[in-house]
Amino acid sequence: MPTTLPNSISYAGTFERSMDSKKRVTIPAAWLNGEVVGFHAIPAPSGEYLMIMPPHEFDAWEERIRASGLPQDVQRKAIRQFYSQARAVSADSNGRILLPEEQCESLMLEGEVILVGGRSRFEIWNTKRWAAVSAEENNSYRQVAELIGL
Repeated sequence: MPTTLPNSISYAGTFERSMDSKKRVTIPAAWLNGEVVGFHAIPAPSGEYLMIMPPHEFDAWEERIRASGLPQDVQRKAIRQFYSQARAVSADSNGRILLPEEQCESLMLEGEVILVGGRSRFEIWNTKRWAAVSAEENNSYRQVAELIGL
């Protein structure tokens, strides 16, 4: 039975990986902390990448939706969409997760992919899409870094 990650793990870094023909991709060892781990995979609402969340992060999104102040029917629809698109995945003893076929197809994930840390979750990107987005975001990052004195 997969365990959940402790809240102390921070997903940081960018890692190039090869996805095999079975749609398995190896997670960095530091992101697994030596354990077999369960995650949830859900396409980003933008349709650009696959979000991979440990259970505590996944569960927190429903609370955020409920605390949004949006009308109840809008909350219910958002929660329904969120859960209907999510798939449970877990790392095997080799640190690989098997990605759902339909999610890979819709996000054009095959062959070489990029794993991008996002502190409490990580993302899996198509390499070409990530290159374009990363270059575009770099200017914003530099502006914010300068503003806060980083």
